[in-house]
Amino acid sequence: MSCCNHTHGVAVGCCGTAETASEITPDQWAEVHAVIARHKDTPGALITVLREAQDVVGYFPPELLDCIAEGMNIPASDVFGVVSFYSLFSLSPKGRHTIKVCTGTACYVKGIREVINRIASEYGIREGETTEDRRFDLEGVRCLGACGLAPVMVVGDDTHGAVSADKVLELLKKYT
Repeated sequence: MSCCNHTHGVAVGCCGTAETASEITPDQWAEVHAVIARHKDTPGALITVLREAQDVVGYFPPELLDCIAEGMNIPASDVFGVVSFYSLFSLSPKGRHTIKVCTGTACYVKGIREVINRIASEYGIREGETTEDRRFDLEGVRCLGACGLAPVMVVGDDTHGAVSADKVLELLKKYT
């Protein structure tokens, strides 16, 4: 099943118009089409399709939203509405590693703001942004539930406690 013809990084739109080259690879398009085919006849499966498609591509460029809308036979405005409503979904590219820094009271008191400032200064990003090379996303979260480790941050699936502004850059070097 294919809602669009995507080959060699150049897509021909669902309406037959040529689209600009996409960052989505032909293999990723094939996976997205398989996701749509698996769920297109299941009522209420849009969020499942969106979650799985984001796992494949990493975010939702416009051509992916259009393809999902056509494949699921849902208006594109409805698909955009769901993606833009839930914070789980992203309309912009994400980094390979997400840095979540705890901004809860215990971490704040023990210096997480200095850690955030050091990361922001080194990589040129603020909370909620992605580095230009897509290496890192930086997110401030209200509480990671690990106050005993304060100040704490999570990089991907790794939890780091007692982080300091002096040591955080060395810690981040292992994430390439």
